[in-house]
Amino acid sequence: MENLGNYKLVFLGDQAVGKTSIITCFMYGNFDTNYQATIGVDFLSKTMRYEDRTFRLQLWDTAGQERFQNKQTFLNTSKWIQEVRAERGSHVIVVLVGNKTDLIHKRQVSIEEGDNKASEFGALFMETSAKAGFNIKPLFCKITSALQGNEAVSGTKQEDLVDVNLKASTKSSRAEHDQVESSCC
Repeated sequence: MENLGNYKLVFLGDQAVGKTSIITCFMYGNFDTNYQATIGVDFLSKTMRYEDRTFRLQLWDTAGQERFQNKQTFLNTSKWIQEVRAERGSHVIVVLVGNKTDLIHKRQVSIEEGDNKASEFGALFMETSAKAGFNIKPLFCKITSALQGNEAVSGTKQEDLVDVNLKASTKSSRAEHDQVESSCC
């Protein structure tokens, strides 16, 4: 098994968009219903295997700076992406994540709008629901694939745009915190 080293993943976005929930769902396989705003920066680490390679992912959970609702948080992604590119350069892999897809009746941004916004910035796009456990592991598989240079960063494949019936995840084990996770894709 080839080891590709450490990768830093920084979660940026407005307050209460689900950054911590996505990380918690990925790390521990569950959704924490006791919401507490992140103060400053939290750091977690997880090792995972993807296509016979080992990735050590350092997950940096940042405090959201502004609190907006619904469509405004989507519009603010332009600011976040521009700030990252200005600070770190255009080579940085950016993934635009539309979270909370379980709130179907509150949707204000279509899949196509998300995909178009990502394409505009040369970013990847994926929709998730940390609460339902939907697309969390595939999100991190997409990221590791991009880290290997296998994922085109110019839009979403058609299979990523399907409407999926969401079902709640029943996993609740925190034992996998720092273990190597088997291939997720």
